[in-house]
Amino acid sequence: MRLRLVQPAIDQRLKWAPGERVRNVQQQMELSAAPAAEPMAAEPVTHVIWAETAVPLFLDQDARLRQALGSVTPSGGLLITGVPRMEPGPDGEPLYYNSLAALDGSGAVTGRFDKFHLVPFGEYMPLRKWLPVGAIAGNGAEFSAGPGPVSLPLKGLPPVSPLICYEVIFPGAVVPGSDGGAERPRWMLNLTNDAWYGNTAGPHQHFAIARTRAVEEGMPLVRVANTGISGVVDSYGRITAMLPLGHRGFIDAALPEALGNPTLYGRVGDGAFGLLLLTCFAVGLRARYRG
Repeated sequence: MRLRLVQPAIDQRLKWAPGERVRNVQQQMELSAAPAAEPMAAEPVTHVIWAETAVPLFLDQDARLRQALGSVTPSGGLLITGVPRMEPGPDGEPLYYNSLAALDGSGAVTGRFDKFHLVPFGEYMPLRKWLPVGAIAGNGAEFSAGPGPVSLPLKGLPPVSPLICYEVIFPGAVVPGSDGGAERPRWMLNLTNDAWYGNTAGPHQHFAIARTRAVEEGMPLVRVANTGISGVVDSYGRITAMLPLGHRGFIDAALPEALGNPTLYGRVGDGAFGLLLLTCFAVGLRARYRG
């Protein structure tokens, strides 16, 4: 497996501009189809990954767009991208989702994930009864939440836990629980758009927090940002590939292996792990004062 992470570094003011949307997609298609630099040229890319809402158009309603994206999908592989999604609600009103879609070479959508941990005030208004204004990120429209963490099967890849934007910052909530019977994922994929933060400490903090999830769960993390910091982190938290903040380009990288068994934290979760740490602290404190 050879992944291509595409970071277009599109200015937030242009990302959703009506006259720029198609051009933004074309730029990312060009980066996806560009030849690999040496020494990676001998190893063909198998999967291309784009960032959160990298396609700022409704993919399901546009067959020509799906076919165009299929043209830059590696043979036998997938293009994985962030995309907004719309479907009719029970009352006939449209529901909007911040989603991930995986497309094959024919342009068919073979995998999908909807963001479940929405940003208050950004993607939905928690106090709409008292604050009759629209959410910031949705240009006035609110997003709906997906069902939660999943172990998503994708062609040619180990099962993955997709995470969109700040979903990756929540410890203990980035992979599905074992009680649901789902196969434990072997890696995490974080699509994000940190252009909101500009050239501040925010993107660096976001990336550092995301690295911590790889250490906690004992599985690699692949992070693809519009601009932010894109990169690959192995199961020990070591960065194996990275594109810096503000850089337009791509990196081709292998997907690291997950640990053979879940970490202690991955097995017991926040509550039991916190209790274990408190117990160790109490025992150490007692031994110190007894000594």
